[in-house]
Amino acid sequence: MTLLTKQSVKQTTLKQKMMSGALTGVLMTSLGVAAPMMALTQSATAAPADNLTAAKRLNKLLTNTKSMTANFSQTTKGASSGTFSGTMNVQRPNNFRWETKSPSEQLIVANGNSMWIYDKDLEQATKQNVDSQVGNTPALLLSGDPSKIDKNFKITQPYDNKNYYVLYPKSDSASFKSLSISFSGGKPVMMVLNDTLGQTTSIKFSNIKLNPSISSSQFKFTPPKGVDVINQ
Repeated sequence: MTLLTKQSVKQTTLKQKMMSGALTGVLMTSLGVAAPMMALTQSATAAPADNLTAAKRLNKLLTNTKSMTANFSQTTKGASSGTFSGTMNVQRPNNFRWETKSPSEQLIVANGNSMWIYDKDLEQATKQNVDSQVGNTPALLLSGDPSKIDKNFKITQPYDNKNYYVLYPKSDSASFKSLSISFSGGKPVMMVLNDTLGQTTSIKFSNIKLNPSISSSQFKFTPPKGVDVINQ
């Protein structure tokens, strides 16, 4: 690929990457409306659970999710709109792999110590250290320590009889205003995030496998030969 062609590809692809929003992956490229649509259909008379009860229930659901694989469909609405799809693998503690396959390819791999973001079209791989800030990201929910969730978030359960939770970050530096997660049959099926830029992102999971055995190689990454490597 010539330098001119590579620059042209980067300009086009960067626009797509900007639309992928937060969960880049981690997740970052993720989630969104004030609440999942399933919540909007519930009876207005349903009573919410108190925050302590909500925290205990969510902790139990997340503790039971020791590993998970799924397909995902992510839609972002706002200044940067777009729809993305791919696959994800998570395994506690702190391992996740988020692979966007359409409309462009991007891979995010983290193992608790470092996180790699690889853009195939940009021929670029970025390595970041995983620090305490991960505690304020959606990634913590599915790959971090469930017992620490209530330290980073205020946890609410709007409907006492529904496994739907809305979390509000306690840190003023968090990049999102609220995060919601819905469960069905003990499996997380949808996550929604409202970010500080006024965008909403929704992620729906399908073909979910709960607690499968996942090879450790899924959480390792070696930059392909010839790509630009950036250390942050």
